[in-house]
Amino acid sequence: MDNSTRKFLIATHGTLAAGIKSSLDIIIGSVEHVFLLQAYVDEQMSVETELQNIMEQIGENDELIVFTDILGGSITNQILQHCLRLNVYVVSGVNLPVVIDVMLADADTAIEEVISGAIENAKEQMVFVNKLLSGQNEETAND
Repeated sequence: MDNSTRKFLIATHGTLAAGIKSSLDIIIGSVEHVFLLQAYVDEQMSVETELQNIMEQIGENDELIVFTDILGGSITNQILQHCLRLNVYVVSGVNLPVVIDVMLADADTAIEEVISGAIENAKEQMVFVNKLLSGQNEETAND
């Protein structure tokens, strides 16, 4: 990845993007090259304009990893209209574990591999804890 930088865009309905960024800052510290797109918060700024402003900051050799909140949602659809180009990767249904894994990944690891692994890890993080605990209690009772 000569002369390239891995950059990130968190794009959500409302202020979820800022919430994710706030949590990231606490958990992993400040990360460079993170853009936020918070749709429908400021009526004066269109999603299209914000997206164009962000895309102007992405160099031809940079990788842009975009995290969106809802597959098929208006934000993801608008992102896809502008971002279907080389070196742009869109991950929808974002959650904190997937963002952390991707942002902390080694820059020399292929981004497709990073994203696939992060999604698998994030799926394992999604647990119905009550059911997990009651399952453990049943196992203890059966011993």
